[in-house]
Amino acid sequence: MTATAPASPAPAALLDPDEAARYASWFACLAEPMRVRLLHAVAARPGTAGVGELADDLGIRQPTVSHHLRKLAEVGFVTLTREGTSTRVGINPACCTGLPHAADAVMGLLASRPCCPTDLPEDVSVRAMDDADLDAVRAIYAEGIATGDATFETEAPDTAALARKWLPGHRWVAEIDGEIAGWAAAAPTSSRPAYAGVAETSVYVAQSARGRGVGKALLHKQVTAADTGDLWTLQTSIFPENKPSLALHHSAGFRTVGLRERIACHHGKWRDTVLLERRRDDTACAEASGGCRP
Repeated sequence: MTATAPASPAPAALLDPDEAARYASWFACLAEPMRVRLLHAVAARPGTAGVGELADDLGIRQPTVSHHLRKLAEVGFVTLTREGTSTRVGINPACCTGLPHAADAVMGLLASRPCCPTDLPEDVSVRAMDDADLDAVRAIYAEGIATGDATFETEAPDTAALARKWLPGHRWVAEIDGEIAGWAAAAPTSSRPAYAGVAETSVYVAQSARGRGVGKALLHKQVTAADTGDLWTLQTSIFPENKPSLALHHSAGFRTVGLRERIACHHGKWRDTVLLERRRDDTACAEASGGCRP
């Protein structure tokens, strides 16, 4: 994912007091290093664990484990279930998966849930991509691949493969003075009807046009077209090193789902990716999803 750094965002709305209190309790609980190690020990085990097992794992006394477990349970990180005379400890997924969101919210990346980038550049126009654009699009894709921080691909697919991959109504090019300066596209994530409105997105900017707001203009078009069209969830994976792209996507309302560690090998090195998603607000799903609401 290659994109340009966005302009400084407008001040975000302050956190709701109840949300702030909940996040503070989470962070305070994890201020004790042994408690962090204990939480990790529980999460790393398949199923549940006994207090004695955890004490052996960490090399500490059972009363110390019990004390920390009570603190973790109070804020909802773990569940404690009695089985006869013993207690089984398990992870509470609903709480733990909220941690990346909490960190983003506290750091001001999500508090205002922006719709899309603002302050769009006046000299950048965005239009629907057509097949005549694919050679230029492929060349820009190759420039992104060459940076080493855009994709796991090592060479750009041919134009026919690109045309087959992307959703016809969700592919765009940006132009500056009549020249293609970048592109954005969405690809389906699954052939199953329930996921018809979920798409994987990409944004690439030509090397010569970086820093001019091209990525911002493309992402604005991409998310607004999704909101008014047939897509209810956009998702993307970005290398942690690609901070401009992370910031740009946060400005468009994407939230961090989590860090996928060592997800794939790239040029002989294991790489992590940050998984982000953006969900359309207050709209009904397509009929295929059973009429539920995002």
